[in-house]
Amino acid sequence: MAPYDRLRPDGSARPLETGTWWYATVAGEAAHSFSGRVRKRMRRACLGSVLLMAVVYAGLVLTATGQRWENAVLTGRLTDETLAAAHEANRTLQHITVSSLVVALLVLAAIGTLRGRYALTAAAVGTVTASLVLAEVLKRVLLVRPDLVEAPPYLTQNSFPSGHTTIATSVMFGLALVVPYRMRGLAVGLCALWAIAVGAFTVAAGWHRPSDVLGADLLVLAVACGLLAVLARRGKVAPARTRRFPLRALFVIGPLTLVAVGGLGLGTVLLVDSMFVLDPADPDLPRLAYLGGHALAAGAGAAAALLLLGLLRHVDLDACPVPYRLTGTLATEEAGPFPTEADHEIS
Repeated sequence: MAPYDRLRPDGSARPLETGTWWYATVAGEAAHSFSGRVRKRMRRACLGSVLLMAVVYAGLVLTATGQRWENAVLTGRLTDETLAAAHEANRTLQHITVSSLVVALLVLAAIGTLRGRYALTAAAVGTVTASLVLAEVLKRVLLVRPDLVEAPPYLTQNSFPSGHTTIATSVMFGLALVVPYRMRGLAVGLCALWAIAVGAFTVAAGWHRPSDVLGADLLVLAVACGLLAVLARRGKVAPARTRRFPLRALFVIGPLTLVAVGGLGLGTVLLVDSMFVLDPADPDLPRLAYLGGHALAAGAGAAAALLLLGLLRHVDLDACPVPYRLTGTLATEEAGPFPTEADHEIS
């Protein structure tokens, strides 16, 4: 028998403790509770990310038109990119190794453990590990890349989604979970610079296609939203105190919005232009395709960071759950989600 089910020595019922995970979990089942709203938001974002990932895979990997465009992106990288810049991109990517991944996991675990946030630590580490495992399984087993345009073998190797981008984006998401609410924007902004650079450099170095970067960002977003929905289900979320952070809007939200809108907008225009307008024999096709793919990769990384901040807006993962109050004739100031009358039992 749980502590909240045991009767007092005199036979009376024990009062419900509003700060416990049990109370918050049951309160989260109420239709309009804060936990319920956050959980619904995260579940919708998770499903939407999976659907978008399927659209990207179907459009750019399973169609001949999409494969020709991405082949042109890789060809344009060889003709348009200088050797010095390509070498710099490769050097940047070479820092992402198993050792650096272990260090990142240890840092996330250390931050969460020192703050005593064990559930958030598990969610942060789980976001990185689950995203990477899923990326490897999808890339090597499930999401094959059929050769629909008779391309050279080095262009048909499967790489959807990108493992490097998965690591960078998942570390950024994990850091957002374990840091305090007031530092979330700064942490995401700084880590987003690295994640965006990794995604763009994978295309510049010829290691991945634009669809690989888009798929990795969407995969991590789906995993993180799924784990956040679990946290909300267990009552680990609460409304944050209303505070304004003008510096965060100036130095984080503003630049990320510019990169996201500019990258996705320019990339989409160049994608349509190079995929459907230009003649396949046009010598400008590889260059424009490369520029469009590079812009899409950078814009997707910035958009992922903005979506994370938007989904967690006014959501404090540290605060104690706020008691849910019913509205109506049965509601009282202390009632919470449970009626106090003896003839209203929870079945």
